[in-house]
This record gives sequence, structure tokens and C-alpha cells, in this order.
Amino acid sequence: MMRTRPLKVALLGCGVVGSEVARIMTTHADDLAARIGAPVELAGVAVRRPSKVREGIDPALITTDATALVKRGDIDVVVEVIGGIEPARGLITTAFEHGASVVSANKALLAQDGAALHAAAEANDKDLYYEAAVAGAIPLIRPLRESLAGDKVNRVLGIVNGTTNFILDKMDSTGAGYQEALDEATALGYAEADPTADVEGFDAAAKAAILAGIAFHTRVRLDDVYREGMTEVTAADFASAKEMGCTIKLLAICERAEDGQSVTARVHPAMIPLTHPLASVRGAYNAVFVESDASGQLMFYGPGAGGAPTASAVLGDLVAVCRNRLSGATGPGESAYAALPVSPMGDVVTRYHISLDVADKPGVLAQVATVFAEHGVSIDTVRQQGKDGEASLVVVTHRASDAALVGTVEALRKLDTVRGVASIMRVEGE
Repeated sequence: MMRTRPLKVALLGCGVVGSEVARIMTTHADDLAARIGAPVELAGVAVRRPSKVREGIDPALITTDATALVKRGDIDVVVEVIGGIEPARGLITTAFEHGASVVSANKALLAQDGAALHAAAEANDKDLYYEAAVAGAIPLIRPLRESLAGDKVNRVLGIVNGTTNFILDKMDSTGAGYQEALDEATALGYAEADPTADVEGFDAAAKAAILAGIAFHTRVRLDDVYREGMTEVTAADFASAKEMGCTIKLLAICERAEDGQSVTARVHPAMIPLTHPLASVRGAYNAVFVESDASGQLMFYGPGAGGAPTASAVLGDLVAVCRNRLSGATGPGESAYAALPVSPMGDVVTRYHISLDVADKPGVLAQVATVFAEHGVSIDTVRQQGKDGEASLVVVTHRASDAALVGTVEALRKLDTVRGVASIMRVEGE
């Protein structure tokens, strides 16, 4: 039997995502009520510019006083889609204190202060859901948090930023340079006017922190994630990747150590074999590859951003939270019981592709190989091309630690025969 009294929802933010949330709540009201067991009512919308016309939203619901809205006391669920750290953090904790559960899409805040937000939710016996914070419409957090709760996740490897994937895909498929591909992404609306958060890996790093925390039952903050942007990736790097049967993606990688006693989380460009499922992810799409003991390998794929896809994830959380509200229960909260240490990047072991500019004369390869051997880095393949006294030397290693590779490169730079290090690229997915 359906309850007739509606559950009241406060919406914080009415931009690209917020306006879609409001639209879906209105157009799908009957379906949502049937799925929840009670009607849901949009009780207020907090915005910065109240004069802006918002089609389909009653102007009487618009307010600039977000704090007063979340303090009303009759609000069942607060949906936060304003982003940033403040005032979002204060509004969310205030919502908990005044009796509301929270659905958020705020990856930056959750990566920085997720533990404190979970603690506030638990202290007030309320829900905190955030499926939309990672990979847009792709169901990912709930499968990790619930469907795989009985399994042991060992690795999460993914493309979690559509802007960077569009740029790299364009460079790969057309031979375009980085700036040319970025300009096209901007013109098509995939990249912001200031693309720093995307192309320097900040956005992906926040998502990696959230994914690692859930996958490994360990608190992982944004500061724990190694981050490297993609602005230095060149057409020459793609040419080298193709010669190896690879392409290049900006990856978020969260791994459990082989001994199970620590975890790592990192974001950086990497070569991956064309045979790997992530290599075929094109355009602005996202995909995440999960490896676990019992389930084996799972892949989640779909649109990772945009108003409607992200709103879909928000509404999925809203339905779940409203159902919990009706039953007097709360869903899963933070699971950080494992409390594993997060290892530094220097401990990460992977393969490397190093391109060197060297003098084209006898003995150079022997000198370079000696440096690698002295630092305990085993070489897999070497390719050298020379012309007019100069040469390009490409070395692909077996698996080595990042610290060992850094020491190797520092020593290589000191050789008189090495003119420069053209590029260093990690090789993943094997």
C-alpha cells in the first residue's frame, strides 16, 4: 500500500545536473512514487541566481538561502549537486543534523572529507549516497559497496574522465596534437574553458580516492593519490604505442599489494595493449575494469558525465534513500575496517617505455644497458634508429618499481652520450 504523504526533497544547485534531476522528478513522478512506495515532492531549490528562468520549476520553490532550506526540519532528502568544498560541506552536515539524508555528486568533497561526512551521517542515523560522484550514469559504487561486498577486490583500473579520453582518442585516431585535440573538445563542449581539473588529472584522482576507499575498505584521501596529467603526451608517444600494439589512456589505478598488506592509488597516462577491453573505449565514454578473487574480471562501461546521465545516478540514489526512509533503515555506510596503509608511488611496480635521444655512435647501447642493470631494472626490448650522428633509443622494461626507474633515469641524464629523455610512459593492463 502506497503512503500518501510525500517525501520532501531539497535540491542544492540547479545547473546542468540539478535541472535534469528536477525535470526527471517531475516527468517521472508517478513511476518514482510506485518504485519508492510514496510520492516524492520537490520542496525547495537553492540557487545563486534566482532571476534565471528555470523551465518546469515553480518559481516559489527557488531560494538563495540554502542553509535555511536544509534546516527546515521537514526535508527528508537533500540532493547536493553544487560541487566544491564549501558551502557544500557545511550544508551536508547541517542537513544530517536537521533530520535529512543526503545524495551527493560531489567527488572533490568526498575524496577530501569522506570520512568526516560518513561519521556525521552515522551520528545522525542518516544515509549518505554518492553514485553520481564517479563515472556518471555507470553503476559502479553500489556494485563495489554492495554486490561485491562478499568478494575481495584486488584491482580497479579505469577511464573515469570523459574529457581526457576524448582528447587522447582524437590524438590516436587522427594523429592530432594535444592542443588541436583539446581545442576540438572545447568547441564540442567536452572540455571546460579552464580544463585544468581534467587534463592535469585532479578530477580522476578524486574519483580514484573514492573507488580505492570502497574497494579496499580503507580510508583513501585525495592526498594519497599519485597524480600525473596528460598535457605532455605527444603524437610521437602514440606512434611508439602503435609500434608496441598499444594505445594511450589516462588511467585511474587502485591496487592491493601482492601480499595484501597495503594499497596504492594513482592517476597517470599509460600505454595499454589494444587487446585490453579499455583500449576500445572511445570518445567521451568511461569504463572501469574490476578484478576480484571470486568474480574474476568485470567491466563497467557507459557515459561518464553530462546532465542526464549524472542525474540518472542521482535519481537511483534518491530512490534507494527514500526506500530506506520509509522502512526506517539506513543503507551501507563507510567500510574502513581494513585500514590498510597507502603505499607511495615509489613502491609501485609496473613496466615502462622510455624514449631517449642519444649520440649515434658505438658503445651507447652498452652504456645505457649498464645503467639499467646497475639500478636493478631488467630490459625487455630495445629499438634504436639513428641519423646524422643522433639517434632515438626506445627501451621497454620488465616490471620494476617506480623508485628504481626514477634512479635509472637520473643516472641516464648524467651520461655524456644521452642528449635527453624524450618521454617516459608506464605500460599497464598486462
